Amino acid sequence: MEFNAVILAGGRATRLGGVPKPSLTYDGATLLSHALDAARGAVATVVVGPDPGTLPPGVLTAREEPVFAGPAAAIAVGLAALADRGAAPWTLVLACDMPHASRGVQALLAALIATPETEGAMAVSPDGRKQPLLGIYSTQAMEREVALASGEGGLTNSSVFRLLARLKVMAVPVPSGSTDDVDTWADAAVLGIDKLQEADVKSQEETLEEWCRMLLQAFELEGVEVDVNEVLAVAGVAAHSVVRPAAPLTTFIAGYAAGMARGIGQANDDAAMSAALGLARQVAKQYPEPGAESE
Repeated sequence: MEFNAVILAGGRATRLGGVPKPSLTYDGATLLSHALDAARGAVATVVVGPDPGTLPPGVLTAREEPVFAGPAAAIAVGLAALADRGAAPWTLVLACDMPHASRGVQALLAALIATPETEGAMAVSPDGRKQPLLGIYSTQAMEREVALASGEGGLTNSSVFRLLARLKVMAVPVPSGSTDDVDTWADAAVLGIDKLQEADVKSQEETLEEWCRMLLQAFELEGVEVDVNEVLAVAGVAAHSVVRPAAPLTTFIAGYAAGMARGIGQANDDAAMSAALGLARQVAKQYPEPGAESE
């Protein structure tokens, strides 16, 4: 059975003190590595979230817009990224914080093979809890629902259950432990993930905010407000629409343009930066596909 995979690796991880879930180590590998292993049968895979660093060859990256818009928005962005690779009939949706998810994936695939007329299969733990972030769904049906949601106000901060509400989805019992996830340090302890990692892995958000303050001080720009999430979102669009190295180049040029506009009195700091980032995002989205002929 052919399927693509959307791995959700974003979120603020507030109940973990901001420590990124994908970087936590379980049984000698990161949680993101375990998720990628669970999706190893996929035709194409995308990781949706902050820059994950080195990934296996061919694995795509994307970022939800706006940043931290929630898992439903992340699924939509992941589907769009995978569409460039050719849509497989099924899409595995998998949160990166379930280290034993591979057990559930096999059960879901078996259920779909036995009942192909359904529009998806969602994991159900032995205690009866449904887990939509361990499920395999009809790609066409999900794209339909994303399009409908876009016309009804979008998917920002929307629930995954709401996104899937109109799909004919089977509830599939999965082996014990398949859906065990890491939302808190207590969850981590149950899985044997040492809380000492909290001291070793600094929150990416905290680090970026600190680095931003240091740069502003170095350039004597302490009064300038920088929307770090918006800058990262624009960088993510450039990385996905053009090539990954386009991200820093795009944000540099946008910042330079904003500075020029502010310097000549064309706009204040906030307006100049907002306009520059908005234009950079627009140009990146309109960048032609590789090999496309220009008019």
